[in-house]
Amino acid sequence: MTAVTKPGTDGQSPLPGEPAGASVPGASHAPGYRPHRTLPLRVEALRQLKRRRTFVIAAILAVLPFVLVAAFAIGGEPGGRNNRITLMDTATVSGANFTATVLFVSAGFLLVVPVALFCGDTVASEASWSSLRYLLAAPVPRTRLLLSKLTVALLFSAAAMVLLPLVALAVGTAAYGWGPLQLPTGGALAAGDALPRLALAVAYIFVSQLVTAALAFWLSTVTDAPLGAVGGAVGLTIVGNVLDQVTALEQWRDFLPAHWQFAWADALQPQLDATGMIQGAAVSVAYALVLFALAFRGFGRKDIVS
Repeated sequence: MTAVTKPGTDGQSPLPGEPAGASVPGASHAPGYRPHRTLPLRVEALRQLKRRRTFVIAAILAVLPFVLVAAFAIGGEPGGRNNRITLMDTATVSGANFTATVLFVSAGFLLVVPVALFCGDTVASEASWSSLRYLLAAPVPRTRLLLSKLTVALLFSAAAMVLLPLVALAVGTAAYGWGPLQLPTGGALAAGDALPRLALAVAYIFVSQLVTAALAFWLSTVTDAPLGAVGGAVGLTIVGNVLDQVTALEQWRDFLPAHWQFAWADALQPQLDATGMIQGAAVSVAYALVLFALAFRGFGRKDIVS
């Protein structure tokens, strides 16, 4: 017979019909029991770090810069088409330019995958392994469980986004030298000024992906299939990108997170203009807060049967 963990049996919320403050005997008053000490972040982080998919994602992100360097070596240095210079055309100018190019080719989709994977797999995988009900029976309060898993998932997502530009900067500097960031629109940023601008771009990319993280996390709490949560988040992100290409939507596209995904390029201009990044961050955070709230609310009332 399958055990069912209901709201209120994890020492957090009362069962329907019970008065506020009621709890299961021995659940929250056992000697030595401290709800805030259950499922420590270091334990959850170590569990996620040991998983094979973490090493696969890290390997893919670390190899991408080498693949691009090899592609440029085989195909020759890029050049402008129709007398129009793009960021891709300046990739081999310096390590800073190469890093910016790697961000440009990966921000639209590649960096979406680790975010969706880390956030969408975190709860659903426990359900698929039939270990989720044992965590709650430990008892780990539901809010505590979600907070621990969400925090670790966001930390791993941020690490993935930092890993890629760091490797790209090291590989690009070794291949093309250390120098200023040449701008496609003309002019250049000194190497010392380019680094904080690139760091700002990476920070914005992470904030812009919060909506994907929240969507994947919410789906992870409503399904027992990790691939469903991850695939659903990636799929809806792709749909958002497609809708952003529909110019007939006009100003409605401003409410799409995908519309602002490349606003980080404003950080690589001679004069920093953060207007687009502020608008994009506001849209992403607004959607993320709603989806995170849905995840916590729904999971707090859900009967856990796996």
